[in-house]
Amino acid sequence: MAKTGLWRIVGLLLLGSSAVLRVCGSEAKSAVQTLEAPDNFGPADAQPIVMDARIGERSDRTRFVVETSDPVRIRVFTLAKPDRVVVDMPEVQWRLGAAPRPSGRGAVKSYRYGLFRPGDSRFVIDLNRPVSVAPPLVLPPQGGYGYRIVLDLLPATQASFEQTSGWPADLRAREGREERAAAAAADETAILQKAVRRVIVVDAGHGGIDSGTRSAGGAMEKDLVLDEAFRLGQELERRGYVVHLTRDSDVYVPLRERVDAARSYRADLFISLHADSNPDPRIYGASVYTLSEASSDRQAAALASKENQSDIVAGVDLSGESSPVASILIDLAQHETMNRSARFAQALVTELGHATDILPRAPHRSAGFFVLKAPDIPSVLVELGYLSNAGDCAQMATERWRDGVAAAIANAVDRQFRPERPVLESAEAAK
Repeated sequence: MAKTGLWRIVGLLLLGSSAVLRVCGSEAKSAVQTLEAPDNFGPADAQPIVMDARIGERSDRTRFVVETSDPVRIRVFTLAKPDRVVVDMPEVQWRLGAAPRPSGRGAVKSYRYGLFRPGDSRFVIDLNRPVSVAPPLVLPPQGGYGYRIVLDLLPATQASFEQTSGWPADLRAREGREERAAAAAADETAILQKAVRRVIVVDAGHGGIDSGTRSAGGAMEKDLVLDEAFRLGQELERRGYVVHLTRDSDVYVPLRERVDAARSYRADLFISLHADSNPDPRIYGASVYTLSEASSDRQAAALASKENQSDIVAGVDLSGESSPVASILIDLAQHETMNRSARFAQALVTELGHATDILPRAPHRSAGFFVLKAPDIPSVLVELGYLSNAGDCAQMATERWRDGVAAAIANAVDRQFRPERPVLESAEAAK
């Protein structure tokens, strides 16, 4: 059987083990299980390679087998509502082919994998029903295989699953410390910068484990928008703005952290870049969204709902979101911020019309996107085009188009903050 592709059906159970990694038990409320790699194994800077993975579905269990080039330390825990199994490991290189889907009839609904943050990789397993995770084990290289990490998902009740699920305490504490330190450093920098130059935060949507929309040819939204964020950032810096990117690599950033970054930098404007898809391949063109609790139409509401699922896609625990998010939602009554967002969106639609095709019907739309909910920062979400449309997809792949769109967005920023400055013709700027 060929060894390419993800989650191939295992035709036999891997019985027995002479495991070279050990299980370290659980911690806090969560049933957290850890496999540790041996000390002093291999070069310190070498990244392990995930070479293959397989899934076997049986009536009494679902078995995952993940094949790696070297032993790796993994951490397994579960999150409820929606029910997920999360597997964390050090940063690895993913060398997997096309990914066949699980049958959907077993415990596993779907899965995803990728870089979660620099130094940490993750894959998340969405569940059709609750499970308990047996202690993981590893089989040493044998019969042409590398190291094989084996995870068994066993049937469980919903009550027992929820009782043992939750974010590991040390991860929650670490993220809190990192956020506070980053906010303090950003506050000090932003105060100095704010006195002389406008601050623009450019948000490349999705990233890492969350790839976003994919075209029929395999182009991924997360790659397109990151490249466009770099181009826009460079163009804005050339014009004298202070620019911060919410991500500058293929890494996942939770939605709340994107909003927090804009506020910590005391941004004057927040621009989130995305690419759309539609079941109808004839739909094409760029569009601009601003925040509204009442969506402009059903399609806008559906898009906002999809984009707001990014944290769930990446396996983030949302149980602690009550108080800060509630206060932000209350602050949305600050109509002046929303009015400034709308003014910028109108200028942006006009400028984009010089550089790319615009959605023919109502290109300025509104919906309840989480990343637009900073109450004191004008914010827009730009859908650059439709990866489901062949024409949009082809032009978005070109350097000329990407540079032209970056110049168009920068022109709209100039209109917002420097109305006395003549804007460039976006089409000419792309030449």
